[in-house]
Amino acid sequence: MQQEGSRLALFTRLMLMPSKILSSVMICGLLILTLTGCSGGVLDPQGPVSAANAKIFFNALAAMLVIVIPTIFATLLFAWRFRASNRSARYQPGFVYSGRIELVVWAVPILIVNFIGGVIWFSSHDLDPYKPIPSEKSQLEVQVVSLDWKWLFIYPDQGIASVNDLTIPDRTPIHFSLTSASVMNMFFVPQLGTMMAAMHGMVTQLNLEASHPGDFYGESAQFSGDGFSDMNFTVHAVSAESFSKWVSKVQEGENWLDSAAYLTLLHQSRNVSPFTYKSVEPGLFDDIAAGRLPPDRGPIAEDGGQPVQHLGAK
Repeated sequence: MQQEGSRLALFTRLMLMPSKILSSVMICGLLILTLTGCSGGVLDPQGPVSAANAKIFFNALAAMLVIVIPTIFATLLFAWRFRASNRSARYQPGFVYSGRIELVVWAVPILIVNFIGGVIWFSSHDLDPYKPIPSEKSQLEVQVVSLDWKWLFIYPDQGIASVNDLTIPDRTPIHFSLTSASVMNMFFVPQLGTMMAAMHGMVTQLNLEASHPGDFYGESAQFSGDGFSDMNFTVHAVSAESFSKWVSKVQEGENWLDSAAYLTLLHQSRNVSPFTYKSVEPGLFDDIAAGRLPPDRGPIAEDGGQPVQHLGAK
């Protein structure tokens, strides 16, 4: 009798475990809801691409909860209905199969997987990074070069460049051409959308847009050596008028970016403060991507790990 009572007590505890699991799930859900209010991440979209990405995420989450939530409640209901103290529960030790149960537990997940797969299929084509963003405004061309450990942004139509600082007009499609003068890196502005690889010897493309003015955090999303943690930049989305004024101000600067200046910039450096170039040698980006200019030797260990000061003035 004591052994039988022990088994019943163990069974009861096991059946009550789902209530603890539900509590944990509810806590996690509340944490997720609080995170949605945080700024600066993928759940705080500030552009059409990032907004579409967030919509896919929440649609997939809602579809999966169609299975998860009923399963949790069914587990709790089963534990309550067949608890040890419920003498009215029907005891069926010979039960092994139910066609209706099999239909539900297989058909519903299959439908959900097909639905999510369809959403991802069509969305992946709609959000192709190489696909231009429809707009009445002409897109702005920006050429991006990944260096150790800094970002070079070239504006070919304006004939200027900047390091670790990207200024763009808001509500204007931005077409990025990306390459790397060193190891592979990942260009990512979480609030604006899709990340894209920058690789040596080739050019990748990305189309983004900022829906309104603001400052957005950008980073390298792939480890590339000791200075990786410092390889970030700020995207300043400003009005078209402010962008024109910024271009004019940069063009009044002192620094020139020709092949010789680029080879100096190419040297490995950390904690590089943002600065600009008032003029860029035509075809410099193409020379970098095609290998006509020598690449960097790649990340190497630094002596003492002292930060390198920026190589130019603002």
